[in-house]
Amino acid sequence: MQLSRLLIVFSSFALLSACASTGPAGGTPVSVSSLVPHTSYPSYTPGSHSVWGASPSPSASAGGAVTEAKQPPEEAPSDLWERIRSELSWQDIENRQVDQAVDNYLDQPSYLPLVSERGSLYLYYIVEEVQKRNMPIEIALVPLVESTLNPMAYSPGRAAGMWQIMPDTGEHLGLQQDSWFDGRRAVRDSTQVALDYLERLHDEFDDDWLLALAAYNAGEGRVARARQDNLDKGLPTDFWSLDLPRETRRYIPKVLALSQIVAEPDAHAVDIPPVPDEPAFEIAEIGGQIELARAAELADVSLETLRELNPGQLRWATAPDRAQELLVPLGTSARLEEELAQLTAAERVRWRQYTIKPGDNLQSISRKFHTDVGLLRRVNHLSGNNIRAGNNLMIPSNDWSSGLAVTELGDKPALGYKVRRGDSLARIAGKYKVSVNDIVAWNSLDPNKFLKPGQTLKLHVNGS
Repeated sequence: MQLSRLLIVFSSFALLSACASTGPAGGTPVSVSSLVPHTSYPSYTPGSHSVWGASPSPSASAGGAVTEAKQPPEEAPSDLWERIRSELSWQDIENRQVDQAVDNYLDQPSYLPLVSERGSLYLYYIVEEVQKRNMPIEIALVPLVESTLNPMAYSPGRAAGMWQIMPDTGEHLGLQQDSWFDGRRAVRDSTQVALDYLERLHDEFDDDWLLALAAYNAGEGRVARARQDNLDKGLPTDFWSLDLPRETRRYIPKVLALSQIVAEPDAHAVDIPPVPDEPAFEIAEIGGQIELARAAELADVSLETLRELNPGQLRWATAPDRAQELLVPLGTSARLEEELAQLTAAERVRWRQYTIKPGDNLQSISRKFHTDVGLLRRVNHLSGNNIRAGNNLMIPSNDWSSGLAVTELGDKPALGYKVRRGDSLARIAGKYKVSVNDIVAWNSLDPNKFLKPGQTLKLHVNGS
């Protein structure tokens, strides 16, 4: 997904995809060039801002006696940007490339409002996880540069999610990727593996965060070779001195430029919309597979909100072969868990997917699943009785008429779209104002495979 010349930046290292450039390369460093072992951040206490950690126990003085009156704790900032601002330390790095990147950001007045809007859902969690690891807070800005905090971002190089992780990288890092679930898009899964990877790169490149980020972007092998080349020539081996791809030489300045703008918005004459410094979601234990539409109904939240919090779920129901949990808006998990406890298995999933076998026809399939041919044609948007072995059909259960999913699809007739050369899921989704998840689910696609020119997709679009 491309949001003008600046918004979506894609990683281009051997494991992650290429960054989109927004400023010219080159430039001579003026001040410090690299970030060595990070020592200026106090140890972060899990639980101090999080619903995911336990609060620390208060400690008493020796003997339990109170020796002096304690000052009331400072009130935590209500704006997450203020919290981030108080921890920034990279904003004083001066460089012509950084200045140019700052100008590029300022030329895009919609950028900061956009990332603040998305940040209200995702940024608090990322900041929490970065601080728990005592990493520089600037690391929390990386997904803003990579994808504008868009978990549905999908690059031409097939990188996906807020952290723009390539399929091979995701597999190497242990992320689930199949037709049901893509961990590269999942908020918690992708954040955990991205931070794990950055920590490893930080260790590998002598505790230099700029080199770690360069390796995240260009690939650790590419950065290691560039360092060795400079060593062999007796040249410095800091980031600014290395011969790296153009995209990588622009990537680091973007992170530094963003830290400058966030650190001093008034000096840059920008207004950054506030983001609540509080969790946006909590975990609901769902105890088994559930249709997303049914879960949204039971939790009394919109299906759109549930999908925004669970972008890794690619189909109409939760993935069957992973931990059965959903992220839900804060304060709704108890209601959802109570409602789910009263459902039978048949009430949880009112749909199933059936792969058509040789010799099948709609009549035999309808008898097998105790439904009728007309209903199969309607829910699968078939104009006749022709079906093809290997394709998938959506099979509703007998109580389909009460399902939100059917109602929604019934309100949006199918539009046939023929894939053109150069098309991507993200491009088609943007054109028709639907989500990539929806296209994948409607067409039983494998999101890790390329679209083929001439391939026909079903799109359920308002007014189609």
